[in-house]
Amino acid sequence: MSNRIPMPIPFGWFQVAYSHELTSDESVPLRYFDTDLVMFRTESGEAKVLDAYCPHMGAHLGYGIRGKAGGGAEVKGDSVICPFHGWAYNGEGKCTDVPYATNLPPKVARCEEVIRPWHVRELNQCIFVWYHPDNIDPTFEPDVVPEAAADNDDWGSFKIKTWDIPTHTQEVGENAVDAAHFLYVHGTKDIPTPEDVVFDGIHRSGRFVSKLKTPKGDVNGVIANASTGPGQATVRFSGICDTVLMANLTPVDRENSKAFYAFIQKKVDGKEPVGGVADAIVADIHKQMEEDIIIWERKQYFEKPLLCDNDGPFAKFRKWYAQFYTEDF
Repeated sequence: MSNRIPMPIPFGWFQVAYSHELTSDESVPLRYFDTDLVMFRTESGEAKVLDAYCPHMGAHLGYGIRGKAGGGAEVKGDSVICPFHGWAYNGEGKCTDVPYATNLPPKVARCEEVIRPWHVRELNQCIFVWYHPDNIDPTFEPDVVPEAAADNDDWGSFKIKTWDIPTHTQEVGENAVDAAHFLYVHGTKDIPTPEDVVFDGIHRSGRFVSKLKTPKGDVNGVIANASTGPGQATVRFSGICDTVLMANLTPVDRENSKAFYAFIQKKVDGKEPVGGVADAIVADIHKQMEEDIIIWERKQYFEKPLLCDNDGPFAKFRKWYAQFYTEDF
């Protein structure tokens, strides 16, 4: 915790990878929630996440295939293999093999959990992990985005971009209710009009109506955004080229976040839209993110900002977001 960013890490479901990034050949090292993790896919196809360090002698389970530097440990069947001494661990955190032992440690012999397993959900062609600082089981589920289904032939393939952002996920999330910044940071034609802003339990939704720049001139557009918990956000653009943006945010630690952006655009006559307006939407959002990062990485969080009318419902957003904290700040 710092004076610039006093907030703790919120709890919820957070994306840690895209499905295509995880094969059954080798493990993948991760670092999120101020914790080292290892992710692997079993022979049966399930994504699993464990704490990273082997309880035997402390090796990282995400590194060490012989002859390969930079990451990956072997996966056999439904277990990841420690690169140091060959001990095997399944996705439930139990040791399934000690290849050279005759007398097993008692916990191993009793098939007890010896490494912390993490709750994992794979949907929307993404892999989500549940984080809670008190290790409480999930209290809600991530939302399904129908347009992101692998078998949805009406929508195109993902256009993916990720960013490492030196700020807290709440600071990024507040953009969803900040209408005025669009004019001053992003140079929109006007300040968008917020409509239908709703905070309902773990869900938040709203929309902006604004003029959008396109290669063919300005058009009226609607941007509908919705969140489930602090980590999953879906933005739908309509009015020019139907586009869905999965804009998921994951805490690396208290002061750093990772943004996973995946754009999906509706096919026209069975073909993916390319060039022109379709590419312009994606490029413009990329540009806006780069502009926002300039602000976020230098921004000081104020508990009681000096607000005025038309700033947006910051107080309601912060009250909604606070339900995902387990400690005061």
